[in-house]
Amino acid sequence: MDKISKKTKLLTLLIAVVIVAGVIVTCTMGLNFDLRYQEAKKIQLYLEKDFAIEDIKQITNEVLPNQNVILQKVELFEDTVSILAKDITEEQKANIITKVNEKYGTELSAENITITNVPHTRGRDIIKPYIVPFSIATIVILVYMAIRYYKIGMFKTLAKTAILLVLAQAILLSIMAIARIPIGRVTIPLILAVYVLSLIGLTSYFEKGLAEKKKEEEK
Repeated sequence: MDKISKKTKLLTLLIAVVIVAGVIVTCTMGLNFDLRYQEAKKIQLYLEKDFAIEDIKQITNEVLPNQNVILQKVELFEDTVSILAKDITEEQKANIITKVNEKYGTELSAENITITNVPHTRGRDIIKPYIVPFSIATIVILVYMAIRYYKIGMFKTLAKTAILLVLAQAILLSIMAIARIPIGRVTIPLILAVYVLSLIGLTSYFEKGLAEKKKEEEK
């Protein structure tokens, strides 16, 4: 029993340290956002012909070295390329256009292409579309847990479920903040995965408690 108690205390201390460290990192350094959600600069080149992203990537690697660059085909016929980077100067824009013209025989003019400033996307704006469905799903789950495991204790079941779900997400976000894992497209799926795993763990725990309760009643 002492060993279990020591393990529990150690785990609780570890969780507390991770969450506190995550809060400190978030407050001092902020979260690390993927380039798509950072303040960045973008140019769009209308080539009017089919092109290979690999060719454009080679050009941006030469002109924008040591920068993370996102390339994407846009427009209906995919004859326009969008180039997104943390910073693009007028000189770099001109060099990219010159190299694209040489590669594809186009006549793009640097004067007609502007560098667009892309504002930073706030974390709350990323999760905003998921708040309502996520909240509804959680309420339904809490109601189900309370009904399914009422013999264990309704308040106890609801409290443990709510605390663990919140705690699991807090640990995940703290780890992402400490490890500087970018907030991006995989963040929501990762949050959902942790959410589902937490529910599976809770269900397993409550099922064992329910089985023990039934055995006591049979005696």
